[in-house]
Amino acid sequence: MTIQEAGIGLAWAVAGALVAAALSLVPALHIYNVAGFMLMAVSTLGPFLSPEHLAMLFLGMVTAYAIVNTIPSIFLSAPDDTTAFIVLPGQKYLMQQRGYEAVVLTGLGSLGGVAVLGLLTPLAAHLFPVLRSIIQRHVHWIVWTIIAYMLMSEWPKGTDRAPAGLRRLWDGWRSLTAGLATFLLSGVLGFLLMYRSILPVRSAYQNLLPAFVGLFAVPWVLQNLLSRVTLPEQHVAETVDVTPWLFLRGTFAGALGGLFAAFLPLVTGGLGGFIAGHATAQRDERLFIISQGASKVVYYVGGFLFFFVPRLHMTRGGMAWMLSTVWEAHTPHVYYLSVAAVVLTGVLSFLLLLLLARVMIKVVARVSYRWISLGTLALLLLIVGAVPALGEWSGGAPIVAVLRAAGSGLLVCAVSTGIGLIPVLWGSRRMNCMGVLLVPVGLNMVGAGATVAGWLHLL
Repeated sequence: MTIQEAGIGLAWAVAGALVAAALSLVPALHIYNVAGFMLMAVSTLGPFLSPEHLAMLFLGMVTAYAIVNTIPSIFLSAPDDTTAFIVLPGQKYLMQQRGYEAVVLTGLGSLGGVAVLGLLTPLAAHLFPVLRSIIQRHVHWIVWTIIAYMLMSEWPKGTDRAPAGLRRLWDGWRSLTAGLATFLLSGVLGFLLMYRSILPVRSAYQNLLPAFVGLFAVPWVLQNLLSRVTLPEQHVAETVDVTPWLFLRGTFAGALGGLFAAFLPLVTGGLGGFIAGHATAQRDERLFIISQGASKVVYYVGGFLFFFVPRLHMTRGGMAWMLSTVWEAHTPHVYYLSVAAVVLTGVLSFLLLLLLARVMIKVVARVSYRWISLGTLALLLLIVGAVPALGEWSGGAPIVAVLRAAGSGLLVCAVSTGIGLIPVLWGSRRMNCMGVLLVPVGLNMVGAGATVAGWLHLL
């Protein structure tokens, strides 16, 4: 690989970071959906972009997304007084006029995650293939142990405000009951989508998109619409209250959870960060925010980087799976270039994060929060309907089939939204919605998936 070729590759990574930084401001728009549309365009319109350059473009996109999408998650998800006791520290900072500080703390954690990925470069080609060979036979019971821990952590809890008797019993057990119901119902939905999906075959590469939008994004937007909150004026601080030791602790915990999630199938960044937070006994809100920034970057970017590691070539995450259909890395030079692209776009994305956070503060101060939420909901429904419809349209299907595909996506989203509203209304963790993947794939790992699918009359 020549210096000129490396420079062109880095330029494509920077271009991807700039595009993704702008798109990351759109609430609930996932970069995987954008990459899916781009891959569809490449396959439909012809090879106007080489696979190597597409890989660098995707690498810049996923790096920028992992860092910049913090902005809408903090500024566009404010709680009202009835849910303030269960919201994450980022939203608490927002209601205390410290939203910008929360963004900066998350960005510092993201930079720490990028640094960890860079420091692992000399060891990756030797460490991860060996580690994979060791745990490959044990993945099934590790995943089920994680599932058990996640469900057990929803221990009965209450406010001690309900009168004695059955009402106090229900006050303590309702979050646990809601969590279990969410997990089981989303698991059944996962079986339906994997064994007998109503979406067209041409949209199979994004079969879970309507479900994830309904489980996680739409309930969040509906909560914003119903709460009718008014955001307080935000203060742009010049410094953050964090010590080097706190930064290192948060980065270590986040990187640990991110690597755990990136390496194991089915484990997401949120779940990995949750487990790592318990393992490292996090109590400080600043520590939590920094660790989540590091965990998110290591999960998204590290999982994608596994695809480039020599002698590993492991596909983790939607970006790697999509890219693997058109290209595969073979040489160490490509891996070193990919790490350089991550470091370059990571620093660039952090600077963009600081700039775009100030822009978002001005936007939410001038535009009604309700109108922003309505626009977000309209965009989500458009994406859910457009993805399967475009799949049918690209295959030359008649207009009736295209409309039917769009309706199928919206129907799956509506059912998923009903399940996703359970933790919102009853105060359990939204993490339980991951049953849509954990239940069917976890059962398939132990050879029981087909049996359960038969019980559900899906075979």
